[in-house]
Amino acid sequence: MVDEVRKAQHYGWTLERFLTERQRAFPGATGEFTLLFQQLALAGKIISSRVNQAGLAGLLGHTGKTNIQGETVQKMDEFANATLIQCLESGGQVCLMASEENDDPIPIPTRYPRGRYVLMFDPLDGSTNIDVNISIGTIFSVHRRVSEGTDPEIRDCLQVGTKQVAAGYIIYGSSCMFVFTSGDGVHGFTLDPSVGEFFLSHPDVKMPERGKIYSVNEGNESVWDPRVRSWVDWLKTPDKATGHPYSGRYIGTLVADFHRTLMKGGIFAYPADNKNKNGKLRLLYEAAPMAMLAAQAGGLASTGEIPILDVVPTELHQRVPLYIGSKLDVLDAIARVGPA
Repeated sequence: MVDEVRKAQHYGWTLERFLTERQRAFPGATGEFTLLFQQLALAGKIISSRVNQAGLAGLLGHTGKTNIQGETVQKMDEFANATLIQCLESGGQVCLMASEENDDPIPIPTRYPRGRYVLMFDPLDGSTNIDVNISIGTIFSVHRRVSEGTDPEIRDCLQVGTKQVAAGYIIYGSSCMFVFTSGDGVHGFTLDPSVGEFFLSHPDVKMPERGKIYSVNEGNESVWDPRVRSWVDWLKTPDKATGHPYSGRYIGTLVADFHRTLMKGGIFAYPADNKNKNGKLRLLYEAAPMAMLAAQAGGLASTGEIPILDVVPTELHQRVPLYIGSKLDVLDAIARVGPA
C-alpha cells in the first residue's frame, strides 16, 4: 500500500479514490469507514468555506457562552460543532459521537441507522485565533464500538489511544489540508477549492528523528516545574553536539503547531504547571489523536511519564500534559522532565 501511495501523488488521486483503493485491499470491508471519511471531508469543506468568510458572515467573536472547560465559546466553535454533527449523524457509520464543546456524549437520533464507529472531535481547535487570521483546525479520533447492548455506552468513548482505528485533523490555513492515519502511515490531502476536492499532496509523511524547533508557551514559565524550566533553558543553550540552540516557534493552535512539527521535526509541549496540574490539553479530543499521528510518522508522544497512547481515560474531558514530536527530542524531554 505504501508503494501505491507514493505513486499516487503523480496521478492526482483524490481522497475518495485513495479510500476506495484502500477499501479494496480488505475483501471483508463494508465501506462504512470510507463513507465516514467522506462525511468528515464534507464537513471540513463546509467549515473551511465558512472560515474564509467568517468576517463577512458575522462569525467572528464569541457567543457569550462558556463550554464545560470554562472556555469562552466562539461563534465559529458553534458553527463547526453543528456542521460535524449534522454531516455525521445521519450516515449510518457512527453509533455515538463526543465533542469538546458538549458536556456529554452525542447520541445518534433514533430515526437514523447506527454504525460501528465512535467519533470524537475538537470541532475548531484554536478558534480564538480566527479573529487575527491565524491557522486553526478540526481534530478527530475514531474508535470501534466495544459495548454490545442496544444503545452505545460511555465506555465506547473512554477507550485507550492504542485502540484508535484512525485519527487526523483538518487544518484551515494558507491552504486547507486533511491529514490522517488509519494505521498505515500518515497521508496529507490538500483541498483544491476550484474543484472542491482533496488531492493527495503529502503521501507517507515521516517526521525527522530530530528537529531544530521547540514549541511551548513560555508565558507560563513562572508556573512551570523547575525541571521543565531547566529543559527549555537547555534547548536554548548553544551546543554543537546536539544542534542547540533550537529555534522557538509557538502559534497557540495545537493543529498548527503540530502540523509544523510533523513536517519539519522538533517538539511541541504543553506541560503540567501550577495552574493546570493535570495538564491543559484534552486526552480524547487532542492528545490521543495527535499521538497516533506522531507514532505513525515515526515520532513520539508522552505525558512526560508514560506514552500518551497508553493513558487510560477515566472521564470524557480528561486533561493531560503533552510532549510530542521527533523521537529523539521527546526522549530528551522525558529524560529531563520525567520522574527524578
